[in-house]
Amino acid sequence: MVFYRKYRPQKISELDNEVVRENLTTIFSSKNSIHAFLFTGPKGLGKTSAARIVAKVINCTGRKNKNDLEPCNKCEQCVSITNGNNLDITEIDGASNRGIDEIRDLKEKINLAPFKAQKKVYIIDEVHMLTTEAFNALLKTLEEPPNHAVFILCTTESQKVPATIASRCFRVNFTKATNEELVRSMQRIVSKEGIRTDKEALLQMAALSDGSFRDAAKILEEIVSYAGKKTLTKDLVSEKYNIVGIEKSVEEMFDVFYKNDIKKGINLCHMLEKQGTDFKFFIEKLIDRLHVLLLIKAGVIEGETQFSLNQIRQLFELLSTAYQGSKFAVLPQIPLELAVIEWGENDVEAERNSQPQTNAQQPDYSSSGPHALLNGKRQLDDEKTPIGSKQISNSPSGGNASDFFIKLINEVKSQNKLFAGVLRSCSAGDVKNGRLVITASSKFHKEKIEEEKNMKLLEDSVKKLSAEKVSIEVRLKEVN
Repeated sequence: MVFYRKYRPQKISELDNEVVRENLTTIFSSKNSIHAFLFTGPKGLGKTSAARIVAKVINCTGRKNKNDLEPCNKCEQCVSITNGNNLDITEIDGASNRGIDEIRDLKEKINLAPFKAQKKVYIIDEVHMLTTEAFNALLKTLEEPPNHAVFILCTTESQKVPATIASRCFRVNFTKATNEELVRSMQRIVSKEGIRTDKEALLQMAALSDGSFRDAAKILEEIVSYAGKKTLTKDLVSEKYNIVGIEKSVEEMFDVFYKNDIKKGINLCHMLEKQGTDFKFFIEKLIDRLHVLLLIKAGVIEGETQFSLNQIRQLFELLSTAYQGSKFAVLPQIPLELAVIEWGENDVEAERNSQPQTNAQQPDYSSSGPHALLNGKRQLDDEKTPIGSKQISNSPSGGNASDFFIKLINEVKSQNKLFAGVLRSCSAGDVKNGRLVITASSKFHKEKIEEEKNMKLLEDSVKKLSAEKVSIEVRLKEVN
């Protein structure tokens, strides 16, 4: 069994979040009767574990001292709750099927007396995902709950929980764990597993965990597997996660942004992919560094930065989009590559727009420059074509199809820059019989283009640029 599940907290005192521990201790010390809790906070902080502990505190029958708050974890109620087979404890996942059937069933059966426990406990995870109908049914139950029922609602997005629901619950906020709390959590595991480690190693793992107890346990497990019988040290953690290399790569990527060296940026992404770098983690580090630059710019901390506030804002938007995309990308490096290219194009556009338009000879972008595409082809945006050079027709059938595709990309870019970046990695054949064939360079690009919202944007853009109706077909590039 994985560490996170094997070493779930089983008592209030084992909860590693100090504020939550104190809140629950205060609640049960006061003997107040609370019929509904709302646990809020990011994933991986122990909301579900705390909910099960509350269920045991309420129903434990094995305490020798009546004033003792902690569950005994030995009686029939505690053991069955720990094992997940207590008939009076119901767990509902609001994210799986939006909960309407479960809430209706709850509403019908809630007035029945508990089977064996003192109180029925309903734990609803990701409660913000419930449908409107499910929330309405739950509200009626919360307004007049039977004495033998307790509700524990858990959510990562408290703002989506209707105020009518939240106002009827006692709220407990689970904030991101501090490094000290994460170390406490891991020390509990290494102590029971008999693992040799030093505190610096635990602090290093805590720094990698982004305030999540679940992630800390996973990282600890990975390090233990990597170390074998060796003592866990800070150097070992750095070696496993290439921390020194990551920091160096962060510096290199910001040099890419400063010098607007797209080719170097793409090569750096390629190198990171070959090294097996977690791009989600790498982008997090880039955003952390960007935050430092913002604080320097605001005068909060001392330091120097050559990035303007507007550049910091643009980079934040691009990296945030890349971070979201990295969670689902088939090729993990692509979202960051798109951000690098988009940054380069935005920077060059701003520079060109600040210069008066002339009839000077167009620079050669055949071998380098910010218009380099992921497939190695270099093309100029038609909107930047100098006065006196060849003009491109708006009609796809009246001109060169690739010219039309360039205009199409520019039109899309005005509404969705990231999607325009996807199109730049593709190519288009001739328009024949009112059909535009787009050849995607990878499955990721093909699926991205075929998303309903993106196809709608493409169709609208084609309609705007062309007087004739053009259908769009997306093909995957054949690999020889």
